[in-house]
Amino acid sequence: MENEILEHPFKPIVFKDTETLILGSFPSIKSFENNFYYAHPRNQFWKLLEAVTNYPVNNRDQKIWLLKESKIGLWDMIRHCSRDNSLDSSLEEEEVNDIFAFLEEHPSIKKLAFTGKKSQALFETHFGHLDIERVYLPSPSAAYAKMSFNEKAKLYKERLKK
Repeated sequence: MENEILEHPFKPIVFKDTETLILGSFPSIKSFENNFYYAHPRNQFWKLLEAVTNYPVNNRDQKIWLLKESKIGLWDMIRHCSRDNSLDSSLEEEEVNDIFAFLEEHPSIKKLAFTGKKSQALFETHFGHLDIERVYLPSPSAAYAKMSFNEKAKLYKERLKK
């Protein structure tokens, strides 16, 4: 995949009553292969949401149901880019999604949550002027080992509360 421009492979997951939009940076190689968000088996994202909501996440349908029931949407900051691997640090030539237009189309969204410093930094650079609540969530990547799963889950629970 090196130096090839990659288009984001899937649409945002959003519902008419979504209140919180979780924004990552760009799907991992495993997510591309499985055609779904946070699909790497070692990524903790879905297990963190399961811990926060107590809803099961054993398959794609359950994951979508969890998002719908929790009024959570899911998307990424980057529309297309190039990269060598799945780490955010390898992303180059990024073009961001039009978050402003997306929020205009989905006025029920009142909070943004970022699953890493890269997505948060991109938002602040391009859309920092927007008046919307935002929170930082520790990266669910297994590569981010500075925090235990339980520490991450505690922060997810606190920061995703309505």
